[in-house]
Amino acid sequence: MCLLTALFHVHPDAPLVIAANRDEWLNRPASPLGVLRRASPRILGGRDHVANGTWLAVNEHGVIAGLTNKPLLDGADKSKRSRGELPLLCTHHSTAVDATMALAAALCPTDFNPCWVLVGDTHRLFYIDMTTGDRPLVRELTPGITVLENRPVDADSAKASWVRGALDNAASWHGEVLVEGLAKILGSHTIPETVLAAPDQRSEAWRPTATEAACVHAGPYGTRSASIIMANNDGRPLLWHAEGPPCTTPLVAQALWS
Repeated sequence: MCLLTALFHVHPDAPLVIAANRDEWLNRPASPLGVLRRASPRILGGRDHVANGTWLAVNEHGVIAGLTNKPLLDGADKSKRSRGELPLLCTHHSTAVDATMALAAALCPTDFNPCWVLVGDTHRLFYIDMTTGDRPLVRELTPGITVLENRPVDADSAKASWVRGALDNAASWHGEVLVEGLAKILGSHTIPETVLAAPDQRSEAWRPTATEAACVHAGPYGTRSASIIMANNDGRPLLWHAEGPPCTTPLVAQALWS
């Protein structure tokens, strides 16, 4: 997952709304959104067939967990545990706080390739740094809009700033307008003006400029799918999914809980 946006206690229709794009090598085999666990709690998500994990998962209790990877010039260390285990481990729990406490107590970041995780439910939202140290670094997030891409959540990021700006009026979007508004942002090819003005002055100038857009088209690498998840207080989360880049693939409501 390379763009993970959380609206936490921002929108009156749902205490937690997640809008996310999965960016990956186009030839990397994966299964689309489906049932990852049928036993309680039932878990939904996609499945990566190389590392056998997932980038975004949600369970029937409304716990949602997703991650973004820290780019590595030499590629991932294949001897380490799959980062894709982390959303699955989180969604085995019935609350976000239980998931976060369990992950923080049991896991060592150096066992995994570096990444950042968001895990939340209708009550609480957490950011977990899995890039350094003997224990994950956990921060509870306050209500508002959080945008996580392939950089730490507090990093100077033109992409994250553009997405936050595009969401300025999201609290006033209701029903289908909310889904349509989020889908438009996820499908945007806009590259922030600050990047266009000085593309070689970025801290990670080796990354293609195309990766600074929400919807990425960078040759053999790009946005593979998009998801919107709404967790409310009245039952299981609502899901919309596009199994393809959201610029050309509509996000369609999913019914996978039964």
